[in-house]
Amino acid sequence: MSTFVKIKALRPSLSNSEAKLADFTLNSSAKIRALSSVELARAAGVSQSSVVKFAQKLGYKGFPAFKLAVVDDLNLQVQQPRPATGIINSNDPLEQIADKLLSNQHAILSETHKLNTPNQFESAIQTIKSAKKIMICAVGGSYTMAQDFALKLQKLGLPAIAQVDELSASSYVATMGKDDLLISISDSGQSKGVLKVTKQAAVNECTIITMSRYGSNPLSDLANIKLFTVIDHEPIKHASILTRTSQSYLIDVLFIGLTQSNLHWQKRAERANEHMSELRHI
Repeated sequence: MSTFVKIKALRPSLSNSEAKLADFTLNSSAKIRALSSVELARAAGVSQSSVVKFAQKLGYKGFPAFKLAVVDDLNLQVQQPRPATGIINSNDPLEQIADKLLSNQHAILSETHKLNTPNQFESAIQTIKSAKKIMICAVGGSYTMAQDFALKLQKLGLPAIAQVDELSASSYVATMGKDDLLISISDSGQSKGVLKVTKQAAVNECTIITMSRYGSNPLSDLANIKLFTVIDHEPIKHASILTRTSQSYLIDVLFIGLTQSNLHWQKRAERANEHMSELRHI
C-alpha cells in the first residue's frame, strides 16, 4: 500500500509531532532519501523517538523500512505521475471547476483503490454471500450510498435493507444474530447513531463490515472486516462530493464481485434491470 496514501488518510487524526512528520514527508519527500532518522527529526522539528513512532504507526518496523517505502513511492510517481488536482475557488469559471473536480475525483478513486486490498474485498464478498440478513446503517450524505448499496444487493435477491433512523435501526438489529451482517458506513468513523447501532450489533454477535477513514477509529475498531474510504478537502463544505466518490467505488467493487461470483445472481440482476426498463416505458 502506498505510504503517501496512508499518510494522507491518517493526516486528520495525527498528533502535532506526527503531523509535522506527515507534512514534511508529503511536501519534501525527495529529501528523505538522504536523511537519517536524526536528521529527519531535526528537519521536521520533532524528536527522534517521534520519527520511530511515526514509522511504526504507518505499519513499518522502524525508520529504515519507512525510508525504503518512501523511496519506492517516489520511484512509482516517476513512472505513474499523479493527475494534477487543485482546490476549487469561488471565482473559478465553470470549465475550470469541472476540470478540477474530475482530477480530484480521479485522485480519490486511485487512493481508495490503494487503501483496500483484494483480500479485504474478497472477505467482504464472502461474508455478504453467507449472511441471512443484511442491514446497512448510515446517516447524512452516506445514507444515499447505503440506499444505493441495499438496492444493488436486492437486485441479486439478497436480504438487504438500509436504515438511517436510529430507532428503526436499533429495533431491527435487535432481531439480528451471529448469522447476520451489519454494514456500517461513516466517513469519520464517529457518527453517534451509526456507532450506537454497531455496538449493539457487536453485542448480538453479528458480523460487522465498516466503511470509514483509514486507521483506527471508534467504528472500525468494532469491525470484523474493514474497508477504507478517503477523506479530502470537499469543494463545498458538508456536500460529501469526494467522500461519496470513495464510498461508491467500494460499493461498486463489492457489487460487481458478488454478481460475477454467481451465474444465478447475474441472471437475477439482468431480470431486475429488464423489469425496471419495462416500468420506465409504461
